[in-house]
Amino acid sequence: MSLEAIIAAADHILQSEGSEKLSMRRLATELNSAPMALYYHVRDKDELLLLLMEMQAARIPRPDFPDDPRDRLVAVAIMLYELLAERLWIVEVLTGDDLIAPSALWFVDEMIGSAVEYGHSPEQAVFIYRTIWYYIVGDLIVRVNGKRRRSRAAGPVHQDQVISSLNNGTHPRLTAVSERWAELNARDTHRQGLEAIVDGLLRSAPLPEGITADR
Repeated sequence: MSLEAIIAAADHILQSEGSEKLSMRRLATELNSAPMALYYHVRDKDELLLLLMEMQAARIPRPDFPDDPRDRLVAVAIMLYELLAERLWIVEVLTGDDLIAPSALWFVDEMIGSAVEYGHSPEQAVFIYRTIWYYIVGDLIVRVNGKRRRSRAAGPVHQDQVISSLNNGTHPRLTAVSERWAELNARDTHRQGLEAIVDGLLRSAPLPEGITADR
């Protein structure tokens, strides 16, 4: 038993089963060990998750981003989205616990710095970063849950059935796309979405007087 073996086994569980399935008991079973043996290496599940996130973050190469602050902000946001899309358990951990990997904070610094260079104050830049972050997390969570629902369903999921049952008299715009609703919902448009959000935020007026980025 080694810390490296524990981290590798935990990473396998997270990737294949999700963060809700990871427990010290489940991890011990994966390693053919007793749960108490794990505590010689990690204090608890939170410490294990921190080690895993830090390990993942430390492996991410930091590329050369565009010089233009708008293009740089878009590039960093897209990179963050796509990295998290491959590691969805990190999204689940970040939204469910007060945990963070210090080695990943350069993403935040780069995004805030890009907004400041574009002409926004540091406070406005934090607001811009947070808005982009909420879009990334929200989009990924919706996609994850949607895929899980569709994988469990024997036929059409409830939402698709409801949309298909609408009529032109009450919901004319939805009815016009109802036959393509599932297809349109399944489209991966995160790049276009992030570009639109970044452009809107950078060109927006400063926050109203008396309103700060933490409110």
